[in-house]
Amino acid sequence: MNLFNRVVPSRRQAPSVPPQRPVGAPASPTAVLPDPDLVNLTGEWVVDPAHSRIGFSVRHAMVTTVRGCFLEYESRLYFDARNPARSRADLTLFTASVDTGVEQRDAHLVGRDFLDAATYPRMRFTSTAVEQAGADLYRMSGDLTIKGISRPVLLEMTYIGHVTDPFGYERVGFDGTTTINRSDWGLTYNSRLAEGGAMVSEKVRLQFDIAAIRTAPAAG
Repeated sequence: MNLFNRVVPSRRQAPSVPPQRPVGAPASPTAVLPDPDLVNLTGEWVVDPAHSRIGFSVRHAMVTTVRGCFLEYESRLYFDARNPARSRADLTLFTASVDTGVEQRDAHLVGRDFLDAATYPRMRFTSTAVEQAGADLYRMSGDLTIKGISRPVLLEMTYIGHVTDPFGYERVGFDGTTTINRSDWGLTYNSRLAEGGAMVSEKVRLQFDIAAIRTAPAAG
């Protein structure tokens, strides 16, 4: 079995001379200042598998989308709101835990045509740089390793919010996504459609819906 059976009108304006900044006046700040609430979140965290989803989606037969996720993984996270560049993430996923809701398809995925879980039981994402791009937006660069091949990827991470649950645990939420070309990681198996085109798209969207729990006291 195969793997996956508002346009705004332009306005013409007369050219204008930009206002001149008074001599000696400071330039407008461009850095994003840390949110006071976020500063309190600085510390170490771990992904809560019961309330998170690390998944993917891919076009199948050019007309439908197949979605799946990994059920087993390990994580180590550190978030620094005062200096986002010091934040980091390390996530290891167990390839045999892939789940698309179809047993036969999952078996094909973990086989040699795709993930080859027997030879490569783990895939890993390790961050290499983090920058704050907006009030709630972060860009995280990192290395993604699949089947022994490591390549750089860039995640767009959106801060969702934080709470203290009824059991006293501090929780924080982030959503992230990126799109990769699976062939870059040796996932090259495919078949062709009679009408032309591939049965499975080369582009795979990775999705990180993260709920994390603090594992160490907040930094002082």
